Amino acid sequence: MIDFSFTEEQELFRDAIREWLGKNLTMEQVRENDTNHEIPLDFIKGMGDLGLLLLTLPEEDGGSGADWVTATIGAEELGYADISVAIPVFYLVQASWGYVINKLASETVKDEYIRRATKGNGFLGIGVTEPGGGSDVAGFKTNLKPTDDGWIINGEKCYISGTAEAKELDGGYFVSGYNNRDAGHRGMTAAFVPINWDGVEITQRFDNMGRMAISTGGFKMTDVEVPKEYQLGETNRGFYNTMEGFDAARVLVSASCIGAAERALELGMDYLKEREAFGKPIAAYQGIQFDLADMVAHHEAIKSLVYRTAWMLDQKYETGKFDALETAKYISMCKYLAPHHALDTFRRVLYWMGAYGYTKECPLEMGMRGVMSYCIGAEGSANIQKLVIARESLGRDWTKTR
Repeated sequence: MIDFSFTEEQELFRDAIREWLGKNLTMEQVRENDTNHEIPLDFIKGMGDLGLLLLTLPEEDGGSGADWVTATIGAEELGYADISVAIPVFYLVQASWGYVINKLASETVKDEYIRRATKGNGFLGIGVTEPGGGSDVAGFKTNLKPTDDGWIINGEKCYISGTAEAKELDGGYFVSGYNNRDAGHRGMTAAFVPINWDGVEITQRFDNMGRMAISTGGFKMTDVEVPKEYQLGETNRGFYNTMEGFDAARVLVSASCIGAAERALELGMDYLKEREAFGKPIAAYQGIQFDLADMVAHHEAIKSLVYRTAWMLDQKYETGKFDALETAKYISMCKYLAPHHALDTFRRVLYWMGAYGYTKECPLEMGMRGVMSYCIGAEGSANIQKLVIARESLGRDWTKTR
């Protein structure tokens, strides 16, 4: 028999997070963070004390060895609390890409950068997107030139989450590039590049539409000398390591969007019950009820898909029941559906609220601005997700892009 329940430990984890966030991340604080364009350092340290940061890492490396269903619960709860999804970004980038970095990293990188990040004293990010594009990983311009004891990296990354936070907390990034272009995507290698190293320059902080509390910037690497112990994984496996990071991140992105959409629905239903028109609460009108029913049905279906996919990811790592391609199909379904569902939910709930919804007195505009980033392309564009879904449904012979 299929069991759709969470474990007792997972339920306690959810309750503990929701209680802590209820005290430490009110909607007023979310608005303040959004206005000030920053996540307070004491909040980041609080996340570390709670065990939220890099929770997917093994205990010996500072994490709690959390499975992906548990990490997904964390992402959903953070999205529920911070509908702007800024703090969820800070969490999920590290829970996913940090997991891959740690899995591939040397003891040197773990000692100097990873373990302290679990306490909120560092930051592990993903430096993939380049000025020429992001989804086409095999089209990157970044180069790795071999030396006797490592690599010299030249290239530029842009639209990267957390550059200001990484600078302040002395963190670094997963970076992949070509060491052998003639070999195509099989000639890529990954490395961990600290943001404060010589030759690494932050180029700018973008003035984003949403997710204002976490920075989005770019950085340029000019003759950056990277020792061998800062290489991540095997030479020529950079493309595959990058794909593994995307897969983990997309599940958590989807969960954060589900959490934000759930909060929007709750705020909307509270408004429907209080707001009166023509002598009765507007919740009593079937026109409103039908709209709500449509959103709730889609919400529960997508939420179930997200948790099923997180379970599949656990099975992939723990038992080998599913391989990377099997999980990629479901991961892309989540990433395609959840952000667009969240955006649609915010839009439709704002319609319920009329003129009030169009003001900044109403918090929902933060959510609309925030989840839009995941519709546009953060962690992979919608059309890339469609390509993956079609490829794994039809077979690769029907969906070749090169």
